[in-house]
Amino acid sequence: MLHQRAAFFQAIRRFFQGQGFLEVDTPVRQPLVIPEQNIVPIPSAGHFLQSSPELYMKRLLAGGCEKIFQICHCFRSGERGRLHLEEFVMLEWYRLDCGYTKLMGDCECLFEFLESRVTPWHFPVSLCTPWQRITVEDAFHKYCSMTPAQALDQGIFDLLLVEKVEANLGDKTPTFLYDYPLELASLARSKVENPGIAERFELYVAGVELANGFSELTDPVAQRARFMEEYAGMENFPEGEKKMPELFLKDLGKIESAAGIAMGLDRLFMLISGQGSVDDAVTFAPDDLDV
Repeated sequence: MLHQRAAFFQAIRRFFQGQGFLEVDTPVRQPLVIPEQNIVPIPSAGHFLQSSPELYMKRLLAGGCEKIFQICHCFRSGERGRLHLEEFVMLEWYRLDCGYTKLMGDCECLFEFLESRVTPWHFPVSLCTPWQRITVEDAFHKYCSMTPAQALDQGIFDLLLVEKVEANLGDKTPTFLYDYPLELASLARSKVENPGIAERFELYVAGVELANGFSELTDPVAQRARFMEEYAGMENFPEGEKKMPELFLKDLGKIESAAGIAMGLDRLFMLISGQGSVDDAVTFAPDDLDV
């Protein structure tokens, strides 16, 4: 498995290098958090371990980088289960001057490249393109018999997504679930023709969520307001730590348009290697460590 995992990471780097992407690295310890209600950060001596390298990678876009990627360790408190680890490996890539549909194409090309270079290959579904695409609106109508707006009003959107929708996604080919309600995409751009919908998608394979991508919100005023809304919902987070990423917001205004995506590599390798849990897909699982 170690040889297969090494080949997996090498193939990912070859793919992005072949596409003209620049590999970058950013700080793992960060002085403030990305305000997100559903993510609990892990403190680290006055800083926080990154839950994502997103803010700093976007600042590199603002500085003139056009296509960048990074493979890094990320940390989120309390995330533990068959598909979750508190420390996990994330792949993120960003493109200037494009939208979220371009990232969907990137995913199709990346998986095709990996299939030809990582052996043995135990992927549970076919990679024949085009992959299935279904809007959040259509998925909720099909599997929940209600609209996303109704689910949000009743406070059961996440419950229905997990229990009713996700299990039906990606059973024959990878599936993009796209166009989320704007309330569920604090860093994403809204659709011009429908401002209540965000240009966001998630990628599913065999009911497993692998990636989250979107067209970036590049309006610093709107982004500040979104961050304030997220902080307002983080009731257990210390008020003194609810700081605005001012340098990020300043740089954000330098970006005209961009798109970015985060992909969980431990989950992806779990599927490629035919494992049933991320614990079996990493070099050392939490239960393997001294306590």
